[in-house]
Amino acid sequence: MAAPLDVLVVGAGPTGLALAAQLSAYGTRLRVVDRSLDRVRESRALAIQPRTLEALAGFGVTDELVARGNPAMQLRMHLPRRVVRMSLFDIGLADTAYPFLLFLSQAETESVLAEHLAAREVTVERGTELVRLERKDSYVVCRLRRSDGRDEVVEARYVVGCDGAHSAVRAQAGIGFEGYAYPQTFLLADLEVDGLEPGAVHTYMSGAGMLFFFPLGSPATWRMLAMRPPDTPDCEVTLPSLQEIADRYSTDRLALRDPAWMTDFRLHNRGATHYRAGPCLLAGDAAHIHSPAGAQGMNTGIQDALNLGWKLALVCRGAAPEELLETYEAERAPVGRSVLRFTDRAFTIGTSRNPLLRLARTQLAPRLAPLALHATGLRGRVFRTVSELGVHYRRSPASTSGSRPPRRGPRAGDRLPDLPRGLQSRTSARGWHLLLAGPSHHWSEEELAAALRGRDGLVSVHRMGTASPWPGLAHGLVRPDGYIGYLARGTQLAGLNAYLNRWLPRQEGWVSCPDRRPTKYAKPSVRAMRLLR
Repeated sequence: MAAPLDVLVVGAGPTGLALAAQLSAYGTRLRVVDRSLDRVRESRALAIQPRTLEALAGFGVTDELVARGNPAMQLRMHLPRRVVRMSLFDIGLADTAYPFLLFLSQAETESVLAEHLAAREVTVERGTELVRLERKDSYVVCRLRRSDGRDEVVEARYVVGCDGAHSAVRAQAGIGFEGYAYPQTFLLADLEVDGLEPGAVHTYMSGAGMLFFFPLGSPATWRMLAMRPPDTPDCEVTLPSLQEIADRYSTDRLALRDPAWMTDFRLHNRGATHYRAGPCLLAGDAAHIHSPAGAQGMNTGIQDALNLGWKLALVCRGAAPEELLETYEAERAPVGRSVLRFTDRAFTIGTSRNPLLRLARTQLAPRLAPLALHATGLRGRVFRTVSELGVHYRRSPASTSGSRPPRRGPRAGDRLPDLPRGLQSRTSARGWHLLLAGPSHHWSEEELAAALRGRDGLVSVHRMGTASPWPGLAHGLVRPDGYIGYLARGTQLAGLNAYLNRWLPRQEGWVSCPDRRPTKYAKPSVRAMRLLR
């Protein structure tokens, strides 16, 4: 049997690929397996939110994603007697370098991430399925089955299920998946459409439901999403049937042609009862599935992965305690529940046959939508929610403020804003980042050296002067995922020392590891041994 792995990643969709990218950046011993013989070729998820673009920038892939995608920022709401024109993400996003919703096929997103992994010599093992896992001693014993029927037994300290709604990891770990299925059937197609203004998202509201056209580019110009009318029987999706629905839902003369892909599907709203069971963890659709309202699914999954990846990597290197992994569910489960609520409400309003909701959708919405869309404060709050820039971990045990936190600026647990512009790029390298605000002569070199001793290569120091998100003298410790872990006013570092001692204990004699493979491994903690039994 080969040497034990640190992490086995099951599933090579966007979530699994993002997790593998972060683990690889820290030299984690990992493998990535996926039961599919090839990566996805259909578009499926089609939009990348600003926060996801920020989070992936540290891997050097965001510029390529933007180059391949369409940063459409226009929305056209086709109401019964008028078309409401508005910009998407035009306010409330001044603190990001990516103030737009990027339309890009999931196939392209996966391609970019896979190319990044290939450059780091990480291979996605396709046609390889997890059929069984068993906790034994300090490892998880995993049986993998290849497409030719050959079995392989692999040992790993941790197994992460990024394997979707029918997750084998979730089932093998005994984690529940609670929720319900929606009764409606939906139709999806990538095709060409004559009669649509290019470069904008188009929505049509009717009593029967809603019809969407999203600018896609590849493999076709448009993505069509519609609910099958309730008086229409389930049948094979064809171009004539899609044209009939477009004619029924739209008052425009739209001509559909040249479909690249067509399908129908049912939607679910389900969440895992836990994101972790001992050495088994879940991320992405394995932890939560919901309607595509707001383009939250793939983005939430990628951010699950990037919250978890650095924690797993540091624990496996022996640079962080096992306790750090407990913050993953504490931070991401509330986000998952919030997304389930948000998408469910939006979906219900848009599709319900309830007479009151139908009245609101067909009569009240056309009158109120223009007023609501011109309310800049409301629109800004909605944009920050949908863009996922408003996600925070203020209640996490890994988010701590000193006795005198700054009165202005972001708080502990908040995402570090990109203000002043370029601040995120300065803190995008792997590891933690200590930001020192105020004149440099106020900071004692001896105290800083003492605080960082034994953490070589894991904490970078940035003297910000006045170019800081906090006024006056203050210091903030930015986590590897771009969120603020510790924050305090003044130059006293006792609180910072306590925070570091808890989450990043000193490693005397530690040798920094610049390449893929770690130079040192820690034995599992007593708590980890208990969890594995």
